[in-house]
Formats: sequence, C-alpha cells, structure tokens
Amino acid sequence: MPPDLLSPSGTIEPVHALETLGWDDAWSAAFEPHAHEGQRPGRVAVQHRGEYDVLTAEGEQRSRITSRLRRSADRAELPVVGDWIALDGSGSIAAVLPRRTTISRRAAHEPASGVSREQVIAANVDVVLVVQALGQELDTRLLERYLALAVESGAQPVVVLTKADLEPEPDAVVGGVGDSSSDVPVLRVSARAGVGLEAVRAALPPGTTGALLGPSGVGKSTLVNALVGDDERLATAEVDPTGAGRHTTTRRELVRLPGGGMIVDNPGMRELHLWIGDGTLADAFDDIAELALSCKFTDCRHETEPGCAVRAALDSGELSRERWERYQALERAAAELADRLERRERSRARRKPDAGAS
Repeated sequence: MPPDLLSPSGTIEPVHALETLGWDDAWSAAFEPHAHEGQRPGRVAVQHRGEYDVLTAEGEQRSRITSRLRRSADRAELPVVGDWIALDGSGSIAAVLPRRTTISRRAAHEPASGVSREQVIAANVDVVLVVQALGQELDTRLLERYLALAVESGAQPVVVLTKADLEPEPDAVVGGVGDSSSDVPVLRVSARAGVGLEAVRAALPPGTTGALLGPSGVGKSTLVNALVGDDERLATAEVDPTGAGRHTTTRRELVRLPGGGMIVDNPGMRELHLWIGDGTLADAFDDIAELALSCKFTDCRHETEPGCAVRAALDSGELSRERWERYQALERAAAELADRLERRERSRARRKPDAGAS
C-alpha cells in the first residue's frame, strides 16, 4: 500500500484511489519531492490543444501546464496520455514524473531540414496490444513494424486479431501470425460476438495500463467498448463493403476498465515512422538475430561471406525471403535515424556557447 501524501496545508491525505490508476510504491517514492512542496499527483487521461484532462484521487479535472514547465522542457518531455504529473496549488501541471516506458515514433511530416523529432504517443504503458483485423488480407510487414514500435517502448507486446467472426479459418491465420511474431502472444477476438474478450482482460489486470496500436478500421474502439461494457463509450464506424475500416478515433484517451485495468485508445496512424534502435530489431526479429550468432564471422554482412547462417537459412527456406527483406528495410530505417540523430547532436554541440567565453 503506498504511503499517504502531504496536502498543501500539511495534513495527510489518502491516495488509495490512485491505485486504480496504477499508482504504487515506486511512483510514491518518485513523487516524494513534489509532495513536500504541497503538490498533488495525477495522471493524464486526455490531451487537448493546450489543456489536459487529469485523473486524481479527488476525481477528474482540466489542467494546463505551467509557463515554467513549458519553457524548461523539450517537446518530447511535455505531458502525454499516461503520464504521472504533479499539480501545484492552482491545479496546473508543474512537473512530469520520470517515465517507465514510452511509445514513440518519428514525427510525421518532418520539416524540410530533415531533422528528426521524437513524438511520444503514450507513456507508462505496461502492455501494447498490436491490433490487426481478420476477414481481410493481413499486412505482415505493417504488423512487424507495429511490433518493433511496441518492443522499443519497453512494454510487453501482444497481437490481437479482431473481427474473428469475419474469417472462415481464424485458427490458421492465428497460427501463421504466431510463427512470424515469435514468442509474442496472439489473441483471436470478436468484440461483437464476445469471443476472446476474457483473454484480453487477463492481459490487463488491476493496476495495469495497456495501449492499442494499429491502423484505422481494425476495431480498436469497438474492442474498448466491449471491454468497458458500453457500446457508445467511444465512437465507432462501420466498415465499407470491401472490409476496409474508416478512421473514427481522433484523440488518445486513457479509459478505465471495470476489472481495474486501463487502456489507451489510439487513432490509427496514417504514417508509421519508427523511432527504433538496433536492439529493438534484435528483439522483434529474434529468429534472425539467433541465426546471425551462428555465422562464421562476427561481422558478417549476410551477403557473400562464407559460413553465413542467414544465407544458408534463406537457401533452405528456413527463413523466408519476405521476412528477411522486411528486416533489412527496418535495419536501414534504424541506421538512417541514428545518422540523423548524430548529425543533430553535432549541430547542437556547434551551437552551444563556449562555457569559458566571457
């Protein structure tokens, strides 16, 4: 049980209600300096233009960030959905607690300068539910990009295949996805038929925060409504006759579930620019990483080198060429991002004033 907090008047206020939002001893310890300043904890549920809906022990409130926080924080450090924050006496957001996990992507529509910028989508997520729809051809390449994004966040990835009632052979599709996603759990769900919902709830026990990632029209909001037990909790739209979905969700929202867990509904991403590193690729494509360990040379480029285990697996069919090409594409994207970040840091270093200058 987390300790109580000091109120601005110096009295002790219970924060047990925060446990339903994911509050624990570690968050209480991180908040201690803010508690001694008379600030209160809260968690960001919705981000508006310039304002935030914040959940607190006393209920929900609308808040703005302080001018001091706006001036001192980088854009990626400003509050996002899922953040634990400190509220000052006026109810403004004075600080953001250090994040445990972050779901980030490279911001879409980069400036012409080519400088990469991190866009944090959600924070402090424990489980990322990567959602794809059955009843239409699965985009395996896109699925793996979402999985790479989930792995990079530090959260546990889970694949959720929705609209199972529209697929004549759902078990076969689930098996195929399971083969391509290695040890990642794969759940088959039909929100409208009530199939598989208990498995999703089991992945979101009390105090756990999940987040939905996936393209538009795969049934993310319908799934949230089914988990909440309210068909009108989030707006949804019917798919068109081709099976393609229409974009409905326009904002990220932290929704509390009856079982005590929470889930972030995310709009479908029209552009998925990954904010990833080499370690993420090794996790998302652990079968390829394991093959590479068996190569004769530690610096094998998997091209023409003798004793290359990756090339041997490609020749034998153990590793599909499609999966290898997807891995190479993500590897190039990671290398490009690393190069851009390095150039940005060099540029910042050149602009930094000389500490010894008068």
